[in-house]
Amino acid sequence: MDFGLVLQTDPPASAVVELMQRAERNGFSHGWTFDSAVLWQEPFVIYSRILATTDHLIVGPMVTNPSTRTPEVTASTFATLNEMYGNRTVCGIGRGDSAMRVAGRAPNTLARISDAMRIIKALGAGREAELGGTTVRFPWAPEGSEVPVWMAAYGPKALKMTGEEADGFILQLADPYLTEYMVKAVRDAAVAVGRDPSEVKICVAAPAYVTEDDSPEALAHARDQCRWFGGMVGNHVADLVSKYGASSNLVPQELTDYIKSREGYDYSHHGRTGNPDTAFVPDEIVDRFCLIGTVETHIEKLKILRALGVDQFALYNMQDEKESVIDTYGARIIPALA
Repeated sequence: MDFGLVLQTDPPASAVVELMQRAERNGFSHGWTFDSAVLWQEPFVIYSRILATTDHLIVGPMVTNPSTRTPEVTASTFATLNEMYGNRTVCGIGRGDSAMRVAGRAPNTLARISDAMRIIKALGAGREAELGGTTVRFPWAPEGSEVPVWMAAYGPKALKMTGEEADGFILQLADPYLTEYMVKAVRDAAVAVGRDPSEVKICVAAPAYVTEDDSPEALAHARDQCRWFGGMVGNHVADLVSKYGASSNLVPQELTDYIKSREGYDYSHHGRTGNPDTAFVPDEIVDRFCLIGTVETHIEKLKILRALGVDQFALYNMQDEKESVIDTYGARIIPALA
């Protein structure tokens, strides 16, 4: 199992770079960031610095979208980074929940994401792609350049498209039941179109908080540090409920039940500890969606996820013990999963 670190690009950018360097020293293989131009600093500028000051870390957005960055611009950026630092990039892509909504626009359609994935993969590898009826190609793209595109998904149509078209699947929660459900949907879709399902990399992304013990006080603090995540996931679930209904067999009830008390969401608190719009998220959901507890608890859950086919665990690190969580993973948890 590979391990990734997920950060917001809050200023100072130097702190983001330093945490990514720390992650590489501790055995992490991937460095991911949010990508929402209004809420945080520009990640691709920071990627260049991360790549220049690390040896093998692979970087990319979790996730970008095809509207705030058009596909040809995204492909050009990745191909440029590959020319400078070798193939050390990965493109996570999705509907653009926060990036689009804070700018007053609706998230992207699946059709637009599909078109973007095709364009980014082709242009990023130096091949031709159709753009609005015009065939284009980067004449300068380095030989051997590759830009794998991993798609974030929850709903049935998005899961199907991920299995059919994407190089990887990003699942933003670490609940074993839902992981098994969604990984199966992606793999079934891959098989249905003649793909080898093992070609689709599976990445589970969720907050992780390591406690010294399993005392009520320690667990309560850890839950409060990670409760924001249930609110973030709830935004996507709310969209699914709006589209498919709260009791549809197209979306697992285990995913939809907890948002019944959700009242709204202010993106100015998006992805942040103490988000007041996440009070509706119960402790049970925090425990299911995140990794919380002692080292042994983390190892046990990660082994379950690995057995379900998860290739990478990407650790959201927005809490009050950023450095110690990275170091503990490097010293005690990553070696146990090697």
